[in-house]
Amino acid sequence: QKIFFQASNPGQFENDSDVLWQRGHVPETIAYHGRVGINTDAPDEALVVCGNAKVMGRVMHPSDSRAKQNIREVDTNEQLRRITQMRLVEYDYKPEFASVMGIKDT
Repeated sequence: QKIFFQASNPGQFENDSDVLWQRGHVPETIAYHGRVGINTDAPDEALVVCGNAKVMGRVMHPSDSRAKQNIREVDTNEQLRRITQMRLVEYDYKPEFASVMGIKDT
């Protein structure tokens, strides 16, 4: 089956051979193999949203405790030793990146 989109840019999705959207393996899902941009035509990650995003539900992240099991205490002295071996840096954002991302203090 085909999936239809209405694009704000006429002709944007006319070439069937270039369509990367497809039905997912799980019911009621759509898969896209590429980068998606919302309010941008040059996404540099899997999903780039330029503007506010409203989430009506939870956002899960790999560091979320709800996604983990077998959580246990570790040897603090060993972890401190490992931390002292880490490379710590300071940096400034490039002005062109900061302006696009709306970062005031670079």
